[in-house]
Amino acid sequence: MSDIQNTDRRAFLKTGAAAAAAMPIAGFAQAGGSDELKVAVIGCGGRGRGAAQQSLNSGGTKIVAVADAFRDQAEGAVKGLKERNGDKVDVPADRIFVGFDGYRGAIDAADVVLLTSTPGFRPEHFEYAVEQGKHVFMEKPVAVDAPGIRKVLAAAKKADEKKLKVVCGLQRRYENKYIQTLEKINEGIVGEINYGQVYWNSRGVWVRNRAPGMTEMEYQMRNWYYFNWLCGDHIVEQHVHNIDVMNWFKNGFPVKAQGMGGRQVRIGENFGEIYDHHYVEFTFEDGTVMNSQCRHQPNALNRVTEVIGCQGGKAYPGRIVDSKGKTVWRFDRKDGNSPYQHEHNELYRHIREDQPINNAYYTAKSTMTAILGRMATYSGKEIKFDEALEKGLSIMPETYGWDANPGPKAGADGIYPAPLPGQFKVM
Repeated sequence: MSDIQNTDRRAFLKTGAAAAAAMPIAGFAQAGGSDELKVAVIGCGGRGRGAAQQSLNSGGTKIVAVADAFRDQAEGAVKGLKERNGDKVDVPADRIFVGFDGYRGAIDAADVVLLTSTPGFRPEHFEYAVEQGKHVFMEKPVAVDAPGIRKVLAAAKKADEKKLKVVCGLQRRYENKYIQTLEKINEGIVGEINYGQVYWNSRGVWVRNRAPGMTEMEYQMRNWYYFNWLCGDHIVEQHVHNIDVMNWFKNGFPVKAQGMGGRQVRIGENFGEIYDHHYVEFTFEDGTVMNSQCRHQPNALNRVTEVIGCQGGKAYPGRIVDSKGKTVWRFDRKDGNSPYQHEHNELYRHIREDQPINNAYYTAKSTMTAILGRMATYSGKEIKFDEALEKGLSIMPETYGWDANPGPKAGADGIYPAPLPGQFKVM
């Protein structure tokens, strides 16, 4: 843990100061005299297309290959990006890769890879990209189970050995509002942190219906948000952002978790196996507690934010109040930036200046924190971080293929059973 945290601290010192500057990549490209960087997109859904555009916006880049499990996704992404960016997108038919192993061809064709597929495949894709010596932008979460996290951490070390640059999509770490809030806390404006409350409460996300002729594997892949081997549950896929903020501000990771959750509202044939609510109490080594809420239930309170409790007040993103609720600091909006764009700018700046950056360590540990929370709610037990990382079970299919068994099975009523606390095995 100490080696990982030290790497995180060094990475923050580099990216934090650079993020505050928010300098455009084009100037660095000219200063470094670097050639155009070839970029491959692995996973061509909405996040993949967005990351591809941000990569192109950074300057000095060209999209040269794409990969997706589904041909319609891959070809649609190329068409849309080409219409918007012209010759910055050079992806002929023979560099559109399709299927479960298509990522290999796309990665082989590029200097930089954008790993934006469904999260369950991320460890395998990251491992291969590092083996091939590619720089990486990797979306969160970086895995859906403990074996996947172990694979990502091992690949991160190899990336360092090869001097590869890795930036990950926990974009709040690249947002000036959050960076300045943390700076003020570290200055002691309201004392030390002694608790945190983090939220991702919303109505939920899209649903994709089963179409005639779909195999079970294709259905689960198309409706990926509702199956743990693909998504990790919404506590992992979405709420990792808020959990990571507390980990970042504490400069550490919880040592244990216990909590509760279930499925009350989102029950039906198209909603897979995941819960629609989780509440988790995470405890850090010094006794600090992070209370975590996430919910996908329509017509209920929506709240997506973080509250960092300190000895003499509270910190919100961009605002700090004292113990009486008086604002003692507020972020100046003119200093605002686009963290989604800035994380890509920073990746290419570090590549061209050959400066070390590797976000995979803290992103893996924050992803594991969210997985730990899921393990606690599914099992109904208190679980220690180290034991979960070492002993957590794999939830990935044994084989991949359109006729392969993905694992989760619906009952006779078409409903996929959800985990039952007290009975569900996680280790």
